[in-house]
Amino acid sequence: MDNRMNTIAGWVLFGCAAALGLSIASGMIYHSEAPEKAGYPVESADGAEGAGGAAKVEPIANRLAAADVTKGQASFAKCAACHSINQGGANGVGPNLYGVVGEELAAAKHGFPFSDALKSKGGKWTFDALDAWLTSPRKFADGTKMTFAGLSDPQERANVIAYLNAQGSNLPFPPPEAAPAAGAEGGDNATAPDLANGATPASGAPSVDPAAAVEAAKKE
Repeated sequence: MDNRMNTIAGWVLFGCAAALGLSIASGMIYHSEAPEKAGYPVESADGAEGAGGAAKVEPIANRLAAADVTKGQASFAKCAACHSINQGGANGVGPNLYGVVGEELAAAKHGFPFSDALKSKGGKWTFDALDAWLTSPRKFADGTKMTFAGLSDPQERANVIAYLNAQGSNLPFPPPEAAPAAGAEGGDNATAPDLANGATPASGAPSVDPAAAVEAAKKE
């Protein structure tokens, strides 16, 4: 009986020693070092814009010149759940938008109850105002009842504005802004040196070589 217990104890000790040996060996083979910087890299949600600031947006006049009314109508489907746009259409969650371009902000059309935030803005629904509104209603009028997050694509906004304008407003688009002239902001031509008067006479010319001047005088 004692021999049997001794045998069992021996095998248990052997198994423990083998397990310890394997653990040490695996640790040597699969050794991992601490990273240089703790944590995980997280890419910016803004992508390239986060590194170099917000991407420059073309003026609304330029985007309206390239606007597509048909695409604007398709995008307006996002608004149709709350707004009607037909002439004489009823208000819904939001006001009827027929002829909205050029209209007074928060005009009490058909008695729609606009928010105080929008009423306090004043002015009209110009192309620029509509562009700012469609970018972010809450930034345009903090406290507005409008829950729509906005359209992030600048050209999509221009398409929608062109469609809205075609529904009862028909105002002329502003002329596109011209691109800055080359060299107007410190371009290559702005700092080009004046080479016309900067040349140095070659050595040996009569005007700078005394010996040549003497020889020329002997020939006279």
